[in-house]
Amino acid sequence: MDPLTSVAASGLRSRMESLDLLANNMANAQTSGFKVDREFYNLYVGSEATEPGAYDASQMPDIERNWTDFSQGTLRQTAGQLDFGISGDGFFAVNGPSGPLYTRNGSFQMNSKRQLVTAEGYPVRNANGKSIQLDPSQPVQLSSSGEIQQAGESVGRFQLASFTTPRELVKQGSSYFLFDGPKSAIKAGDGQIEQGKLEGSNSSESESAVRLVGIMRQFEMLQKAISIGADMNKQAVEEVARSGS
Repeated sequence: MDPLTSVAASGLRSRMESLDLLANNMANAQTSGFKVDREFYNLYVGSEATEPGAYDASQMPDIERNWTDFSQGTLRQTAGQLDFGISGDGFFAVNGPSGPLYTRNGSFQMNSKRQLVTAEGYPVRNANGKSIQLDPSQPVQLSSSGEIQQAGESVGRFQLASFTTPRELVKQGSSYFLFDGPKSAIKAGDGQIEQGKLEGSNSSESESAVRLVGIMRQFEMLQKAISIGADMNKQAVEEVARSGS
């Protein structure tokens, strides 16, 4: 494959990966606590690049890895007494199927065991790592000090976790994260929890629409480059055939 076609094909592949990432961001634009994913680009250097006089096109665009943008989403009012939004640093800790998970989606509910749980049924952890037990006959209130209260009595405090190495948070679904780093990198979050609010996705629909247009235009240009490369190769073959006849 000639260098022009190789680079264009590599560009198409990386653009397809970007499109998949963008589609997921757009699909979760209304998901509470969702954090947008972005790409980190680099150049793939082919083995032929090490040869003397190698053509620069042996360096091909490549998505080295994805990264998550943890910037704050907008807090929206819901008035739900079991809805909680975090303003600032931190994640709610919950007991997932295989251990602790972390989320910014504070849309909670009460299960049949009177535990405060996520929509998926994962118990929300208190400051001691245990589940938070509620009385269904009493309203839930959040004190100014962050205590969850019922009938004026404390029933627990949210375990708010922060991470010195957030890059080691691995997405589990649309709004959960698994921390793949050492326990020593987990610390207490200092964000403020607000009752009756939920943090919206930080995926901007308008930004995603602009990026989608840009990706489609890049697709068109790269397809044209491949078409030009094919025409050049065809003409070269025809010239060789004519010169040899």
